[in-house]
Amino acid sequence: MNPQPNHSLKHRSKQRWPRPMPALLLTTMMMAMLGGCAHHPADDPADPLESVNRVVFNVNDKADHYVLRPVAKGYDYVMPDLARQGVNHFFDNLAEPRTIFNDVLQAKFKQGASDLGRFLLNTTVGLGGLIDVASDSGLAHHDEDFGQTLGYWGVGEGWYLVIPLLGPSDNRDLIGRAGDWPLAPTFYLDGDHDWLAYGLQGVNLINFRANLLSSDNLLNQQFDKYLFVRTAYLQRRQALVYDGNPPPEDLGIDDSDDVPSASAKAPAASAPAQKK
Repeated sequence: MNPQPNHSLKHRSKQRWPRPMPALLLTTMMMAMLGGCAHHPADDPADPLESVNRVVFNVNDKADHYVLRPVAKGYDYVMPDLARQGVNHFFDNLAEPRTIFNDVLQAKFKQGASDLGRFLLNTTVGLGGLIDVASDSGLAHHDEDFGQTLGYWGVGEGWYLVIPLLGPSDNRDLIGRAGDWPLAPTFYLDGDHDWLAYGLQGVNLINFRANLLSSDNLLNQQFDKYLFVRTAYLQRRQALVYDGNPPPEDLGIDDSDDVPSASAKAPAASAPAQKK
C-alpha cells in the first residue's frame, strides 16, 4: 500500500524561506560588508570599483534607453492621472510595513504609531491603499528602510556600488535591501502565486520609472552622468538617514588652518622710538 503524499509538506516547501546553509553564507557576507562600512562625504565617496561600476552603469543605461524608458513612456501615455495617483498610493501603502518596522528599530515610536495608523486607515477605508485617506486625516507619509536604520545607528555607507539592472547603491544599502526583503507583503505569497509577486514588482518598476521621466532632460545635460547620479544618490540617502537635516560634511579642512597662530594674532609691538 503506497503512502499518500503529504500535501501540506509540499505546500510548505514552496514558501520562500532560505535554506540554512545559504542563509548562513548570506549572514556571513553581510557581516563582512558591514565591517567595511566607513563614512565618506557624498562629494568624495569611496568608489574603488569605479571602473567596474561605470561598465555596469553604461549597461543599465542602455537597458533603460532601449527597454524600460519606452515602456514607461507608453505607460505614462495610456494611464490617466487619477489612475497613476492610485497606483502611487497603492505601492506607498504596500511599503508601510517596512517603514513601521524600521521606525521601531530607530526608536521613533511616535512616528511608528502614526505610520501604523496610516497603514490601517489606507488599507481599509482607502480601498487597499488606492486612496490616501490618511494624509487628509493628518497622518503624514514617512519613508524608512533598513539601510537608513543602519545609518541612524552610525554605520557608514562604505563603497559606492552600481548593481546590474537595479542601479546605484552602497554596502550599507545593499545589506538594507536584504534586511527589508522579508518585510514586503509579497514575500509571504506561496509558490503558486509567484506570478502575482513578479507582476506587482514589474508594475512598481514601470510606475517608478514613469515618475522619473521628467528628470531625463536634466540627466542628459550632464557632462558625466555617472558622477551626477553617484552624487545625487549619496546626497539623497544621507538626507534620508538624517531626516532631511544632515550634519555639515567633513571636507578634510583642518580648522587650525584658518586660525592664526598665537605669534601671528597681533603684530609685534614696535620698540619705542629713541628720543634724540
